[in-house]
Amino acid sequence: MMKEVTKDMLIGDILREDATIAPILMASGMHCIGCPASQGESLEEAALVHGIDSDELVAKINEFLSTKTV
Repeated sequence: MMKEVTKDMLIGDILREDATIAPILMASGMHCIGCPASQGESLEEAALVHGIDSDELVAKINEFLSTKTV
């Protein structure tokens, strides 16, 4: 189980590790997470393209992960 994400991690790697993060990305405005190009983008790069604060997004994802049980 993934413990924490960082903004330099690739979207594809994050979703392969834990697909339950996808709804958080979608709710933040990243509707193209299934797009092949997004798979090679870092979380920070994707956030920048979508006008999202990457630090806030990372905090939101990590908060979700910290409350998740196996």
